[in-house]
Amino acid sequence: MAATSVSELKARLSAYLDQVKAGEEVIVTERGHAIARLVPFTRSGPTPAEYEEMIRSGQIKPAEKPLNPGDPIPWEMVPDPEGFALKALLQEREEGW
Repeated sequence: MAATSVSELKARLSAYLDQVKAGEEVIVTERGHAIARLVPFTRSGPTPAEYEEMIRSGQIKPAEKPLNPGDPIPWEMVPDPEGFALKALLQEREEGW
């Protein structure tokens, strides 16, 4: 993790952004006090507007009721003796999906 002052960040922004792109975290300081943290951008899911658009377009259907921990899974597991699902998952991970 790197730390830099606001003035140094302004002077070398591209270099610090390269560090963030490489997965590092950069702490920005002002007069010796941390004021911000630059971290790599990650998406963990759709935004609320994207979610609503997917519902409107019919891509997804919202749950009728929330699933609580301990509730039985409301669908049957499909057998996959050849492991096609696992192979597809691992391939997507390698491709960055």
